[in-house]
Amino acid sequence: MSALMISTIAVKDAAKFQEYLAKTQEVAQTFGAELVFRGKLDRVLNGNGGHQIVVVAKFPSAEKLNAWFDSPEYQPLIPLREEGAHMNMTAYDAIG
Repeated sequence: MSALMISTIAVKDAAKFQEYLAKTQEVAQTFGAELVFRGKLDRVLNGNGGHQIVVVAKFPSAEKLNAWFDSPEYQPLIPLREEGAHMNMTAYDAIG
């Protein structure tokens, strides 16, 4: 069953963030990831915004999502991610 990774992002360094995006998409695709949505915050309807961008990626399974996140290919990208943006990343397993 498919799984989603949802990231809320506050960009700190646009160049590093763009580099992170390009490299991480390349790695994630090898684990079957598909970009579902990437969008800029329009307005906060309720609660705290605190971010500028949302990214949603779909993986074939929770196992594939976790394998990507824990992979030796992704680990070197973490410092770039942390320099480029503050990100909250969450994983969701499909139900029903």
